[in-house]
Amino acid sequence: MNQVSVININSPFLDQKPGTSGLRKSTLKFQEEHYLEVFIEAILQSLEDLKDSTLVVGGDGRYGNIEAIEKIVQICIAHKVQKVIVPKFGLLSTPATSHLIRKENAIGGIILSASHNPGGIDGDFGVKLNISNGGPAPEIITNKIFKASQLLTSYKICKIQLPDFCQYGTYLYDETTLEIIDGLTDYSNLMEKIFDFDQISDFLKKDYSLIFDAMNAVTGPYAKNIFVEKMGLAPDCVMNGNPLKDFGGLHPDPNLTYASHLADLLLNKKSYSFGAACDGDGDRNMILGSGCFVNPSDSLAVITANTKCVPGYKDGITGVARSMPTSSAVDNVARALNIPCFETPTGWKFFGNLLDSNLITLCGEESFGTGSNHVREKDGLWAVLYWLQVLAEKKCSVSDLMHNHWTQFGRNYYSRHDYEAIPSNIAHQIFGNLTSMLENLKGNSFAGHLVKVADNFSYIDPVDNSISENQGLRLVLDDNSRVIVRLSGTGTKGATLRLYFEKFFDPQQNLSLNPQIALKPLINDLDALLNISKLTQMETPTVIT
Repeated sequence: MNQVSVININSPFLDQKPGTSGLRKSTLKFQEEHYLEVFIEAILQSLEDLKDSTLVVGGDGRYGNIEAIEKIVQICIAHKVQKVIVPKFGLLSTPATSHLIRKENAIGGIILSASHNPGGIDGDFGVKLNISNGGPAPEIITNKIFKASQLLTSYKICKIQLPDFCQYGTYLYDETTLEIIDGLTDYSNLMEKIFDFDQISDFLKKDYSLIFDAMNAVTGPYAKNIFVEKMGLAPDCVMNGNPLKDFGGLHPDPNLTYASHLADLLLNKKSYSFGAACDGDGDRNMILGSGCFVNPSDSLAVITANTKCVPGYKDGITGVARSMPTSSAVDNVARALNIPCFETPTGWKFFGNLLDSNLITLCGEESFGTGSNHVREKDGLWAVLYWLQVLAEKKCSVSDLMHNHWTQFGRNYYSRHDYEAIPSNIAHQIFGNLTSMLENLKGNSFAGHLVKVADNFSYIDPVDNSISENQGLRLVLDDNSRVIVRLSGTGTKGATLRLYFEKFFDPQQNLSLNPQIALKPLINDLDALLNISKLTQMETPTVIT
């Protein structure tokens, strides 16, 4: 019988409120004595029937990953969780976790990642709970976790020696079974059921070159397994393919700023036909062609328009959903296909009810996240394979596919401007200033058009009728151009101010403009209205996508 210890702490932690993607703090914060353990205790107290349940635990390999898994398993043993499943080396992407939860009928999964945030001792760490449908915990559960954490002055743990997670195996600790499994096979098998690997492989071997940037994060082993072992491509098609604790100093966010080397290879040097990248935990993606960057909003629209090219979706889709800040490019496709298109708040959890109720098949966000009903998370590698399947079927380039799409549906010029790690008071001042102006902006001129909507977006879930308010400030003009302002909850230093700009051009207009030129009136008028450059003391945003 293993001894369970009750560890007392001096006072509760009051800062463990999960955001849209769990609890994210600096690595050093999670290294503080008892900090991680108390949050895990709060998670387990929010779950029911632990003694008869399975829990999946894994992470993206960042600094502290294995040590955190050890503590979580020890706490699970103390709580008599029936089975804990951990992948070899503790590596499990977020979409693979979602699939494993569903496959194993688990009560949930604990994902150790700060997603696209930097790693290492000076970087960030995160803990997220996914529930039994494989999706992120809804607010009713995260609020329960936060409430428990505010009251906890002790936690239970069984401090026993565990295996080093380097070998597969099954281990029994009193009433808890620990299984160390292959974290790659189940996910790769799922992808083979959706896509035609042979067709993609043949296409890529015929003068259509691929480069995939894993950013020294969790998707490296998955990409090697799929592209090299299963499709037979050369090993050098995967760059930065070994997961590192600090991501090799890279910021594992797949965009033009942080994946600049990949962008240079595709956009400037045009060294490859197709390029892609995924983030720290594998749920985000960036798609590039030779001389062509695919905006994530356009990616969702293209994916929706080309379901008949993909074996897993040839029978049709029930609907599609996008987050409110995502461009309405996919709305145009949905109208043409005569399927519903839902507009939700930011946060993947809002797609869960729609997917579980079969109201939608595909969904996506402008923040480089795309997914479908195959799991309950956004899925970076799935999106990459989807694009490759469409290209293999149509036998065309990325730029040709995009041009043909815009010629058919028109183009939603779109851009997101991120002002990262700015002082919180400045970010809240800008946000508050616009909030106070909303009532008076309606009916007035902005960027040469009249403002027809000026509000703070709210959402009523069509499945459970739950209401989510204060989801982002919107200006919608009489030509349906949009400007959106949000404060992001994914950073750990200061605040991130996100600005979104969108303007639709029909197929008869110029479809080949630089988005920053097409959107310049919106960008300039918002800066003039809110004094963003002056207040942030930044001439340009940190990141433009």
